[in-house]
Amino acid sequence: MADSLQAEIGVFGGSGFYSLIENAREHWIETPYGIASDKIALGEIEGKSVAFLPRHGKDHRFPPQSINYRANLYAMKSLGVKWIIGPTACGSLKESVRPGAMVVCDQLVDRTTGRKDTFYDGPITTHVSFADPYCPTLRPIATDVLRSLEIETHERGTVVVIQGPRFSTRSESQWFQSQGWEVINMTQYPEAYLARELEMCYVNISLITDYDVGLEGMPPVSHHEVIEVFQRNNDRVKAAIGKIVEDIPRDADCSCRHALAGARF
Repeated sequence: MADSLQAEIGVFGGSGFYSLIENAREHWIETPYGIASDKIALGEIEGKSVAFLPRHGKDHRFPPQSINYRANLYAMKSLGVKWIIGPTACGSLKESVRPGAMVVCDQLVDRTTGRKDTFYDGPITTHVSFADPYCPTLRPIATDVLRSLEIETHERGTVVVIQGPRFSTRSESQWFQSQGWEVINMTQYPEAYLARELEMCYVNISLITDYDVGLEGMPPVSHHEVIEVFQRNNDRVKAAIGKIVEDIPRDADCSCRHALAGARF
């Protein structure tokens, strides 16, 4: 790939977050798994090369169950990306995790079905550890940045990933809440896991847009309300990403980079 199509850091845009880099160069990236969700925007932030991709497409044409996650992650890897920042719009399962707050998740529970969630279908059997789904190098950086911007921040939390496109029933939401989980989302799996399979570091920043319906007295959420909250917080999200990019150590090693060591028979 030409030197101009290179990036150190990748960023996925979520619901309501479709642009990041000023004066970006946009390119379609073809992969063995198909085309990515949209053109990837390449440019610089704080002197570092960054690739930005809205995971749903700029016009939000791909609902969460239809995103080609493998193409999106493979495209980032093909550009040379080592670090990925994955902001998402999420619901809260706890009263203490308020709308407008941000959660730097440390755990994930997968409740999706039928998604293509691995690059390794054989012939070499590959079992990649996912005990700790999110990057131990990026998580503290993200937490420190969010707090430095005076954003209400939870430094850990479990995100339960549902299939979508529907939202949860009250009973489902109450069950998730009873497990002690903090955040509910539709896109973190298999995105975070595929990054691990490709030995890229991945951090999630969950922007809380609403309380899920399992919390007593909460009305049903609408997609319009989610987008409205995300748009009101776009400037804060972009400021945080810029500072995280600045603080990522270029030459740092990380356990994520060695995910395939010992994973193959």
